[in-house]
Amino acid sequence: MLANLLGSVNKERVLIYLAARGRGYSRQIARFFQAPLSPVQNAMEKLEAAGVLVSRVVGSTHEYEFNPRYPARAELTLLLNRALSLYPPTLRDELLLTRSRPRRKGKPL
Repeated sequence: MLANLLGSVNKERVLIYLAARGRGYSRQIARFFQAPLSPVQNAMEKLEAAGVLVSRVVGSTHEYEFNPRYPARAELTLLLNRALSLYPPTLRDELLLTRSRPRRKGKPL
């Protein structure tokens, strides 16, 4: 949806994922969208170089999030939230659901 505006589908994937979940790392995003890892990493590096994202090292992983000092952050967030609202409901719900640990064995859904 925003790929033409942003220049690549991987930039859209990265920004939508971070808008929905707040932070993430490249392998996590590539796995979620079932995409190759290296284009996602390249998109994240380009967005960081442009000042849209910032990263920090957590263990051996580079975790990315939106740069709080990016001048157009509020407008970009509004655009991404609007685009997210137009995604298919199943994908949107899956994006917004964040599980930090596995479900207990035998626990009903």
